[in-house]
Parts: sequence; structure tokens; C-alpha cells
Amino acid sequence: MNNSKHSKQHQHSHSGSHSHSHSGSHSHSGPHSHSGPHSHSHSHAPDNKKGLLIALIITGGIMFLEFFGGLVTGSLALLSDSGHMLSDTASLALSLVAMIMAVKPPSAKNSFGFYRFEIMAALFNGVTLFVIAGFIMWEAFQRFSSPPAVASGTMMLIAAVGLLANLVSAWSLMRQSGAKDNINIKSAYLHIMGDALGSVGALIAGLIMNLFSWYAADPIISVLVALLILRSAWGVIKQAFHILMEGTPLNVNTHDVQQALMGIEGVSDVHDLHIWTITSGLDALSGHLLIRDDVNHEQVLQEALRVVEENFGIRHTTLQIEGSSLKHGELPV
Repeated sequence: MNNSKHSKQHQHSHSGSHSHSHSGSHSHSGPHSHSGPHSHSHSHAPDNKKGLLIALIITGGIMFLEFFGGLVTGSLALLSDSGHMLSDTASLALSLVAMIMAVKPPSAKNSFGFYRFEIMAALFNGVTLFVIAGFIMWEAFQRFSSPPAVASGTMMLIAAVGLLANLVSAWSLMRQSGAKDNINIKSAYLHIMGDALGSVGALIAGLIMNLFSWYAADPIISVLVALLILRSAWGVIKQAFHILMEGTPLNVNTHDVQQALMGIEGVSDVHDLHIWTITSGLDALSGHLLIRDDVNHEQVLQEALRVVEENFGIRHTTLQIEGSSLKHGELPV
């Protein structure tokens, strides 16, 4: 864009309560215009951090218990569930680190701050999960032909402790945090409930082996847990990749946004519209509005910011206002 030739309005709104405008190249809406985008789902700070920390300690402790318990009892089902819990321990740690990193202000080199750290780590976590699931399935395949004997009584005891700890962890997360409002907390809660299912699986395998000495139940349950890991891993990788590719947020339809902006009095065209996710819970939008010369540009801009925030929940909005006399070349994207 040839900014030197443009006459636009730069609109800032502070804490959603008042605004001022001056000559500039774009417009931001939302309470993070000057200090970085901190007012989104990561910043419900103390309670979220406390709930996450409690869940992290419990999940991490049970992960080690199940891992060493699996080695002692010879149970692959326990080992696979500990692998599942490793993924969830990593996810919880990630959410906690992301909250801490989000406090760091943007800098000249990192104008968006460190919000993308969460997405990069989530992608790494997802790939690691695939590797863990692959190892579990390979080991299970090896065991199918001649399943080793498993100390099923001890295995069931450890699985029961794991299940109880998962339920306490989930309760702590729901009690200390706003799981409905925070996408990170909700994700962590779903991971922990997945762990609880893994513990139930290990319990069932232990019960079958204890009653019928059918040791093939152990690798069978292990494969089911591995498939559960793969399912959650694929979801993580897919979402992280979509965000890193600057994909449109899943809860926003670009066509709907364009139609809403076109519906504003005085707007004759909307082009070069881009909507993307900076990190979970923080979306951004940029675009060009061609406006009739006979309308008040600032009023149209203010209305556009309001429409985008109220209808689509996007507060980090940058809009370029263009009159009929402005001509610029076609942009590559």
C-alpha cells in the first residue's frame, strides 16, 4: 500500500469506553491498542494459573506412577495410559507457560508479543503424540502372539488411583478456572477427561485378566488408548497447522464478515479482507473499505469496528478507509 498517498483515520478505543482519532494508516479496536493484546482468554490470570498448576502437578504425578507401575507389573495398558498422560501433562504445562509468556509485552522484534509460542509448542506436542502412539501400537502388535503375564491386581490398583486423580484434577480445573470462557482451560479439561477414559480402560483390562487370565486384553486395550492418543494428536496438529498457515478462525465466516461490512451505510466495497488467529482466543482482522465521498469517514470506521467486534468477537481490527480518488495496485494476497 502506498501509505503516503492515503488519507485514513487511526482509531483507538481504550477499555471499550472512549475513543479518539488522528491521521494514520489503520485502526485498532479493543483495549490492547497500546500495550499489546492482553485482554483475551489467557488473561483471567490468578484462578486459571492456580487451577492449571494443581491439574499439572496431579497429572504429572500419576503419569510417573503409571509409567513405573507399567514397568513393574508388565502392563502395556498402564504404559500406554502413562503415554497419554504425558501428552496431557505437556498440554497443561504448555497452557501454563503460554499464560506466563502472554504477560511479556510486544517488542520491536516481536510486535505481536509471544502469543504464537503456544501454537508452536502445540504443534510439537501433537507430533510427539504420534510418535508415542506409534511405539505403543508396535509393542502391542509384538505382544498379540504371546501376551506376557501381567500383575493384574497391582495394575488395577494403580489404574484406580490414576482414575481418581484425573477426576480430582478435572474438578480442580473446573472449580478454579473458567473452563467455558477459556479455550486453553477447556482443552486441558477435555485432555484430562481423556486420561480418565484411559484409566478406565486399564481397569477393565486388569479386571478381565484377573478373572479370566486372558492376557491379550492388555495389548487390545493399549491399542484403543493409542487410537485415542492419535485422535487428540491429529486434532492438535490440524488446528496448530491451520493457525500457522494464517487460516480463517473456525468460528468466523469471511463471507459473513464481508456482508456485514457491506451492510454499513456509505460502504460501497470491501476488499483485501484477511482474518486470522494470532493464538487461541485472539483473532485479528485487516481489510480495505471503499467509502462514498459524501459520508463521514470516521463515523463509518467507528461503525465498522463496532460491527466486527459485536458480531464476530474480533477486537484486533485494522481497517483502511479509501475514497473514490484513491488508486492502488492489486495486492498479492
